[in-house]
Amino acid sequence: MRDKSILLIIGGGIAAYKTLELIRLLKKRGASVRVILTKGGAEFVTPLSVSTLAGDKTFTDLFDLDDEAKIGHIKLARDADLIVVAPATADLMAKMANGLANDLATTCLLAADCPVLIAPAMNPFMYEASATKRNRTQLFEDGVQFAGPANGDMACGEEGEGRMLEPVLILDKIDRLLNQKKIEGPKNLLLAGHSDSSRLEGRHVLVTAGPTHEPIDPVRYIANRSSGKQGYTIAIAARNLGATVTLVSGPTELKDPDGIHIVQVETARQMLEAAVGALPADIAICAAAVADWRVDQDHPEKIKKSASKPPSLGLVENPDILKTLSQKGPKRPQLVIGFAAETQDLVDNARKKLKAKGCDWIVANDVSPATGTFGGERNQVTVIIDEQVEKWPSLDKQKVAERLMGEVADTLSKNEQAAE
Repeated sequence: MRDKSILLIIGGGIAAYKTLELIRLLKKRGASVRVILTKGGAEFVTPLSVSTLAGDKTFTDLFDLDDEAKIGHIKLARDADLIVVAPATADLMAKMANGLANDLATTCLLAADCPVLIAPAMNPFMYEASATKRNRTQLFEDGVQFAGPANGDMACGEEGEGRMLEPVLILDKIDRLLNQKKIEGPKNLLLAGHSDSSRLEGRHVLVTAGPTHEPIDPVRYIANRSSGKQGYTIAIAARNLGATVTLVSGPTELKDPDGIHIVQVETARQMLEAAVGALPADIAICAAAVADWRVDQDHPEKIKKSASKPPSLGLVENPDILKTLSQKGPKRPQLVIGFAAETQDLVDNARKKLKAKGCDWIVANDVSPATGTFGGERNQVTVIIDEQVEKWPSLDKQKVAERLMGEVADTLSKNEQAAE
């Protein structure tokens, strides 16, 4: 972190007092820290205490004559390797999501061309409010990185998700973000979307993708329209988070991704064998569109067309890969996620599948022809966990994958913290 420049924006919440410790930790690691103290933040910490710890002037006013003579807000944004907003209040997140710029903090954020990390802190009901969820979704799409929030007791006396992460955990996130590989794009968006490149380090992720082809004879087969794109992007997103990834793929036209162990299969039975053979795994994500049926006996020779009547095909049910991986046992992954491709009654059918399969999450998507999901570049999913239903906006499939794997990493981290 030495020689890195951090611009810290302190929002107006009781958690602002924690930022003094964050400044101290950043300086101890060799970082240069400049601070914008919002009007609300100044209600909780003073410019004098901030300047003393940062060793630099505390910036508060967009219309400061000396600073703005040099276009100060632009320089503050340009000089930073990373902008950190802590605490990120509901108000600040709303302004960021909607591009408002009516003070020094929001003006710098809008002018930023470096990664932005926010540490949300607010009442749990505020964090779960519909408006805040919409803003979080927009910020995810814009490439903003998130540190927390955590679950815990709040200053208001309530308990739930909305507590700002402790400074040492925010510091760890900053450290990893500053050392993460970047790609070209607006605001230097990071490879892993709103997560970083080591959150799944040491984890084994199993992903199934693509269709299966169930042979009728040497020429014909039963299949579906899946391109495999969503499963492949999930595997790539898991790899970018540092996981070891096994991708079990049915027939696709996609290029094999680098750094991923790929097992190519054709039928559902082969996919099941490969998936079970890849265990143990920490996470299993069944994104493949497996054919539900196969012919009871495929013909060794091409079935000849008859002038009298078409051949009669007997069908039998294929093995259920998702249900098999979800069964309790020593090799069951910590988290098993299934996909539900539906054309009607999306949520109801997905809920039934969640219960019938015994998995932990269902990611449901509408694959009606009009949506263009099968074979297309975008997807709109609804994530169902127990009784919680969260509809995501229409996103590029890579963005869906990045957000999904970010939430997977968050969940595993929370589960581990709860178990300690």
